Amino acid sequence: MDRGSERDTAPGRAGDTGAGRIPLAVIVVDREGLVSHWSSGALRLFGVPRQDAVGRPAADLLPVSGALPDRLQGGAAPDDGRAAYDGGPDDRAVPGGSPDDELGPDLEASLGGGTSYATAGRARLSPPRRTSDDGDRADGERLDVLWWAYPLIGPGPARLLVLAADATRLREERGYDDETAERVAPGFARHTELPAFDELERRLPEILPNMGPGISARIVSQVLELGYPVLEFSQCERVPVTPYWGVPRRPGRIPADAAATLMPRQRTAPVTAVPAGAEQDLEYAAVRERLEFLNEVSSRIGSSLDLGETIREVTSAAVPRFADFAGTHLRAAVLAGEGFPDGPPDASTVMFRVWVEHNDEPGRWDDTVPVGEAFAFPEHTPFYQCMVTGEPVLIPRVTDEMGDRISGQFEKRDLRPLINGRSLLIVPLKARNVVLGFMVLIRRPDRPAFDDMDRTTGAELAARAGLVLDNARMYTYQENVADTLQDSMLPQVAPRMAGCDVATRYLPGTRLGRIGGDWFDTIKLPGSRTALVVGDVMGHGLNSAAMMGQLRTAVQTMAAMQTPPAQLLRNLDDLARRLGDNYLATCLYAVYDPIRGEVTLANAGHIPPVLVRAEDGSSELLDLPTGAPIGVGGVPFEAARVRVAPGDRLVLCTDGLVEVRGSDIGEGLAALCESAAHPAASMDDACDTIIRALNTRGGRKDDVALLMARLNGIPADHVAAWRLDAEPREVGRARRLVREQLLAWGLPEAVETAELLVSEVVTNAVRHAEGDRVGLKVVRTDALLFEVTDDAPDLPDMIAAGPLDESGRGLRVVSRLAHEWGASATGHRKTVWFEQAVTGSR
Repeated sequence: MDRGSERDTAPGRAGDTGAGRIPLAVIVVDREGLVSHWSSGALRLFGVPRQDAVGRPAADLLPVSGALPDRLQGGAAPDDGRAAYDGGPDDRAVPGGSPDDELGPDLEASLGGGTSYATAGRARLSPPRRTSDDGDRADGERLDVLWWAYPLIGPGPARLLVLAADATRLREERGYDDETAERVAPGFARHTELPAFDELERRLPEILPNMGPGISARIVSQVLELGYPVLEFSQCERVPVTPYWGVPRRPGRIPADAAATLMPRQRTAPVTAVPAGAEQDLEYAAVRERLEFLNEVSSRIGSSLDLGETIREVTSAAVPRFADFAGTHLRAAVLAGEGFPDGPPDASTVMFRVWVEHNDEPGRWDDTVPVGEAFAFPEHTPFYQCMVTGEPVLIPRVTDEMGDRISGQFEKRDLRPLINGRSLLIVPLKARNVVLGFMVLIRRPDRPAFDDMDRTTGAELAARAGLVLDNARMYTYQENVADTLQDSMLPQVAPRMAGCDVATRYLPGTRLGRIGGDWFDTIKLPGSRTALVVGDVMGHGLNSAAMMGQLRTAVQTMAAMQTPPAQLLRNLDDLARRLGDNYLATCLYAVYDPIRGEVTLANAGHIPPVLVRAEDGSSELLDLPTGAPIGVGGVPFEAARVRVAPGDRLVLCTDGLVEVRGSDIGEGLAALCESAAHPAASMDDACDTIIRALNTRGGRKDDVALLMARLNGIPADHVAAWRLDAEPREVGRARRLVREQLLAWGLPEAVETAELLVSEVVTNAVRHAEGDRVGLKVVRTDALLFEVTDDAPDLPDMIAAGPLDESGRGLRVVSRLAHEWGASATGHRKTVWFEQAVTGSR
C-alpha cells in the first residue's frame, strides 16, 4: 500500500478491530516492457529497491510464469528463480468467471500486450536476498504472490498496471496455519456490487501511483470498467482491495503468536486477540507512509528548470494523495524571475495565484480562485499569518463562523463554498529563510482532517518545493540577464541602407545560459557605401559576450575611419592579442559600393559568404583568401573585390547555422547555397527560408547570426558630382549647382534647406583647405546624401560661438537641420557629409 493513511477504516468494516493489514505492491509497466513505477509495497514484497527496479524489464521482476496445474509440480524450476504454485486451476481468476473455470492467460501475456482485459493470478517465486529493512521474510523463503493486471490505453507511456500481495501474509492475518485450510483467489467484480461502492470509487486513486489528477482519473475509469480487484475466499466471502488493504480475520481464529500471549484466566469469555505491537506498527506505518510520499514528491518535482513547469509540478504533487485542493501563491519578484526578494512580506506584498489543482469536476473553482489573480492578502486571515510568520497554519475544521469571517476579508471573492466545513493547511514556501510564497491545502469534509503529523509533512513538502522553486527562479533570472545582455549587444539594423536592403536573424544557442559570441552589424560609410560585418567569438557565456562587445565596438570605430577591409582585420587582430591570449574570433568584413557596383571583402577564418545572382538565380560560395582567426597573429589578411549587379543578394552567417555534430560542414554549406537561392517574396521571408532549411533536425547548440543584403545599386542618373576651386566665389556656384540638380530631380521642397547646408559646409572647406580643389557630390536614394571633400586631414569640431563671434556656427546649423551628419579622414583628405530627408517622388 502506497497511498492512503494507515489509520483509515475500510468501508463497511468500522467495527472490525481484528482486520489485518497486507502491503499492496503497485507496479506500472511502460510500452517498452520496462518498470516505470515501483511502490514501497513492491519493495517490501519483492525485496528490490525502487532505484534498482525502475527502468528494468518487468519480466525480470514479476511472476510472469503465473499459476501452474498440479501435473507440472514435479518439473524443474525456471532459471530465474520462480517456481510453480502448488495449486489447481482455481488459483487464477478469469474476469467474470468462477474459480472452476479454466486457466486464463498468465501475467506474461499481459506484459506482452497479448490481452485487452484484466487478468489475475497466483504464483510462487524465490525472491532475491533482502537487506535487513526490506521485510521479515528469511532469505531463500519462497513468495506466494497474488496479482491483478490491468492493460492501460490512451496517451502516455503507461501500458500495464500490476497490483500484487503476499498470500502468506494474508493467511497469517486470516488466522490460518495451514494453507490448505482455505482457498483464496484474486478476482474482479463490479464495484457497484460491493459494499460502500461509492467510497471505494472515491478512494481508488489512493491505490494508484502519484501520477496527477488527469492521468490518475483516466486509469481509475479503466480499472472500474475492467473490474474492481477483489479476493475471493472459499467461504464465499469477497473482499475488495482498498488503499488501507484490511482483510477480515476468520471468526474464532487468532494468530499463533497472539494466542501464546493470552492469559489462562481469560477462558471464561470469548477472546479476539490483536497482534502484539499492532498500535506501534500502525503509527510506524503512518510515518513511513508520509516519508514515502515525500520521497516520491521529491523525485517528481524539479525535473525542469522552467519556472512555470516547476510551479505546476509542485502544486500537482499534493493532489489527490495528500489533499483535495492545492493552490500556490508566489511573490511578484519570484514569478518574474527577478532577483531574490528583499525582506519578509507584509500587508503591501502582492501575491500571484500561479496554479490551482483539485480533484473536483473541471472548472469547479475557476471563478472562486482564478489562476493569475494578483492581490495583497488581508491581515486578519490565516493566509497572511502564514505569509508573515513563515510557519504552517493548521485549521482542522473551518467552522461556518470562521469561514464567514475569513471570507468577509475578501471583497471580490466568496471563499465560503471552498473552505467552510473543510480542513485547511497553509504552508510557507521558503528558501534561505525568506518567504517566496505559500501553498493552500484543503481536504473535503468526508476525508480525515489534517493533524499535527500532516502539518509536519506539509511543511517538509513546502520546504522541498521552496528550494526547487528558488532554483527555477535563479535559473530564470540568469536566463533573463543573459538575454538582456545579448539583446543589448546586438545592433538595431536599419532595413534600408544606401543602395541596399538588409534583413537579419539571431538565434540563441540551446546550451545552458544561451548567451554566445556571434554578432552582425551594418555600418554607414562615406560615399553611400555600407559595411557588412559578421563575427563569431569562440566559446560561450559572459566572457565571450564581453569579448564580442569589445570587438564589435572596435570594428565600428575603424569602419567609421574608412579603414580598408584587410587593414581593419589586421588592426583587429592586434587588438585581440593585446586584450588577452584567449581572445579568438572569426570575422568577415565586406564593404559594398552601390555606385561602382562592387563588394570588397576580407576574411579572418570565417565561413565564406554566399552570393545569389539576380540574373539567373544561381548561388555560389565566394572563393576568398581565408586568413587565420582574429587573435592568432602573424598571418596576413588579403582583400578580394567582387563585381555585383543590382538585385544580387549577399548572405553572411556564422558556423552555428551550417555545422551539425556528426556531419560534414560541406553538407551544411551546400544546403546554405541551395536555400539562399530559393525565391522569396521579401528579405525576411528569404531569411526564414534559410533558417527552416538548415535547422530541420533540431539539437542546435550553438547560436546563429544571419545577415542578408540585397544589393540594389544606385543608378548613374541619381548621382551628381562636381569639382570646385578653393575660392570663396565657388560657394555661390555650389548653391546654384545643387538647386538646379534638385529641381531636375523634381525635389523643389528640398532646395532651400539643401542650399543653406551646402553653403555652410563648402565655406568651411574653402576656408580650411590646403589644396586648390574641393569636391561636391549629391546622391539620391531614399534621402539626399551630400559629401564635401577637401585636402585638409583635420576633422572639423563644433565650437561654442559667442554673441559677437563671426564664425563657429556653421556646423551647429548643419547639426540642427540635417537628418544625420558626420566626418571622416582618409590619408590626407577628409570628407564631411550630411543627409537630408525628402518626401518628393523619385
